[in-house]
Amino acid sequence: MLNNKSVLITGGTGSFGKKFTEIILNRFPDVKKIVIFSRDELKQFEMSQVFSETKYPQMRYFLGDVRDNARFRRACEGIDVIIHAAALKQVPAAEYNPDEFIKTNIGGAQNVIDGALSNNVKVVVALSTDKAAAPINLYGATKLVSDKLFIAANNIKGKRDLRFSAVRYGNVMGSRGSVIPFFREKAKTGIIPITHREMTRFNISLEDGVEMVLWAIENAIGGEIFVPKIPSYKIETVASAIAPNATIEDVGIRPGEKLHEEMITESDSYNTIEFDKYYAILPSDANKIKYLTHFDGWEVPKGFKYNSGTNTEWETEETLREKIRQFVDPNFKVL
Repeated sequence: MLNNKSVLITGGTGSFGKKFTEIILNRFPDVKKIVIFSRDELKQFEMSQVFSETKYPQMRYFLGDVRDNARFRRACEGIDVIIHAAALKQVPAAEYNPDEFIKTNIGGAQNVIDGALSNNVKVVVALSTDKAAAPINLYGATKLVSDKLFIAANNIKGKRDLRFSAVRYGNVMGSRGSVIPFFREKAKTGIIPITHREMTRFNISLEDGVEMVLWAIENAIGGEIFVPKIPSYKIETVASAIAPNATIEDVGIRPGEKLHEEMITESDSYNTIEFDKYYAILPSDANKIKYLTHFDGWEVPKGFKYNSGTNTEWETEETLREKIRQFVDPNFKVL
């Protein structure tokens, strides 16, 4: 699929970008080029110590910001596949600095689209978030607009052989700034602060997130927002899995947070199909039969919604511990 192809990853020095790079270098030894596009020279230097251009001649490190249209267009020259993972994503920071999030998450998305349209790019897959469904915070709102931009880009590609799609999933285990490394650090003090004991989130491993993007690269028609079928967890269960003897301190829901997350809203159900491991939210004017045939899928019931609080599959303390050992730290021990 990616052999003899050139791939560009925006935000490529983040948790997703590093794991995606690791997997495609192992799985596609004849990948032509992997361009890591990001704005932090230190993170690029650190990543280049792991994936050096000497050991991996396919690697390129391209300094730039997705806000810079001209710079990004230059980075897209000769690229076949773009994975758009760059974003500002901390919810409280978005509430305090809305304009910065708009510039990166919305303006940056449009620059990625322009770069793909201006070059001979074939596939663009953008990373979305559960917070983009019925958003109540600025971060989610900017990602919803980003999703809409990528889906609508299929309308202006003309005769280009180019597909734009998005993947939307929940909290990624062990990613930078996520709850598991935060709780593990706090557990050392004997006190774990949680926002609300009934709060729930969707859970996915970094590896499964990468597999979903690879699947979308190979299978998307264009115009879909793909959603995985994954388990939920209670925040309190995560705390108990990491440190069952720690004291739980209730600190209250932060500005812009939901008690439960959604990935498919009731309103989305009218344009959503289901198949195998994923759902796909289609454009409102899509030829649904074409997508159902392509994916061998079926329509979800009208009024269906995919909510972390009403999910049918749940993580337990034991399954969380197993997954932490598998995906985050093989030496993990309960405190």
